[in-house]
Amino acid sequence: MKTKIKYTDEPMGKLKVIKDILPSPDKLVLREENVKVTIALNKSSVEFFKKEAQRYHTSYQKMIRRLIDLYASQHRKSA
Repeated sequence: MKTKIKYTDEPMGKLKVIKDILPSPDKLVLREENVKVTIALNKSSVEFFKKEAQRYHTSYQKMIRRLIDLYASQHRKSA
């Protein structure tokens, strides 16, 4: 059995209001402009991504896109 918390009406001491640090909801939706491309990939690579996507309940296209984005981002920094 859990112990019940008893609240009292005592002063809490000196309090300080802090600025809201959470982003607005529109900042949480990361939307970048996408460009449609056609690409031929190895059958085994696509099968791998489809299997992993199913495991993580996501789209294999999203996983491939994210992989390419991370690769480009990493090499953009070092160039």
